[in-house]
Amino acid sequence: MKFISAFGNIPFEISVLSSNLNNYKSPNKKITELEKQGTIIRLKKGMYVVSPDISGKSLSEELIANHLYGPSYVSMETALRNYRLIPERVHTVASMTLRLTKNYENRVGRFEYIHCPANYYAIGIRQVVEEDHAYLIASPEKALCDLITYTPKLRLRFVKAMQTYLEEDIRFDMDQFYTMDPDIFEQCLAVSKKKVNIQNILKLLKQ
Repeated sequence: MKFISAFGNIPFEISVLSSNLNNYKSPNKKITELEKQGTIIRLKKGMYVVSPDISGKSLSEELIANHLYGPSYVSMETALRNYRLIPERVHTVASMTLRLTKNYENRVGRFEYIHCPANYYAIGIRQVVEEDHAYLIASPEKALCDLITYTPKLRLRFVKAMQTYLEEDIRFDMDQFYTMDPDIFEQCLAVSKKKVNIQNILKLLKQ
């Protein structure tokens, strides 16, 4: 069963695993056994990841999020926390997707996917490469745009309200805020459904 550890921390489809178990009378029964033993972790129907105890590699929530439901990229509070721009621990891995809004929960954690249109989706996405895997994540600017655009009932009609939201509600690192790239905010503004929020971000950034 050495082939299992070769998957590392990269999620894989059940069909890939089954093809390596064709010497067993019932590959599906063996897969169930591997899951019960804790060798593999079920992420959703038909998708697994090898336990860190077997692979020797830590699980990446960002990588798992990309694989669970796509196309998607990690964003909002999850990305901001990843960049150390907000101090609060995040309990749900948030992503933006071109597909329908959806949620997953498994042994690794909770994963939330929020739909956005293609012309907005494509702005400000980065690929992060870590050792032997890579994942897609919003730039700091795009993550903030996603947060203020797709948080339900968030209406920040004035610059002062935006400043209070950043400083007090999410405790954003304001020194880093003032180094952000206005171009990404402007691209988002052109296609965003909450233009006032992003306009106020830009006004605050230029103060």
